[in-house]
Amino acid sequence: MNETILVVDDNQEIVYSISELLKFEGYQVVKAYDGLEALEKLEQNKIDLILLDVMMPRLNGLSALMKLRETHKIPVIILSAKSEESDKISGLVLGADDYIGKPYNPGELIARVQAQLRRYNAWGGGAPQANEDTIVNGGLVLDKRQRIIIVEGEEVKLTATEYKIVSLFMEHLGQVFSAEQIYEKVWEETADYTVENTVMVHIRHIREKIEIDTKNPRYVKVVWGIGYKMEKYE
Repeated sequence: MNETILVVDDNQEIVYSISELLKFEGYQVVKAYDGLEALEKLEQNKIDLILLDVMMPRLNGLSALMKLRETHKIPVIILSAKSEESDKISGLVLGADDYIGKPYNPGELIARVQAQLRRYNAWGGGAPQANEDTIVNGGLVLDKRQRIIIVEGEEVKLTATEYKIVSLFMEHLGQVFSAEQIYEKVWEETADYTVENTVMVHIRHIREKIEIDTKNPRYVKVVWGIGYKMEKYE
């Protein structure tokens, strides 16, 4: 493993702890403490991924993200406090590939770094392109012709029923479906009061296969009291 990761945060302790974690996993690390320094280091080094804080002096993370996206396509993961939901949304809109809440879980951070690098390398430094046979949602790619789902650059094995549920969600991104609606569309049978548990079990299995953190799923969300949906990402 020889990927180089740029860690950007004005908190030196955070930069140090993340850097040591990444080094332990075999990555090379370049450090920066504000947005301007990050852009300088990006031009001076071959960087494969950036971990980018939002609130920083001189040039904040979102402004640095806009600037680097003018010339670079490398993966960017936003580091933001869990209370700063607007920063996460703004970062994704401006071209970030993912976000991690602070304080971060070391295992989740490494998993998200690995996922972004895997996706980036799998698609040759670009992004998968949607067409009539392919639906793309963030790190998920549904190939309808081959009837497969690719997660962060790797194919995952779904059962026939799981594939139908994921297809339903990806063909209607952001739309909420009740358990009864999912059952009738996927199983093609009339739903009764017993179907909710059946659907719930299948949703749990799908999350185990496509989500990095099943306790905080990014894609398949519960809409309490209504049903389920798949969050839409660029």
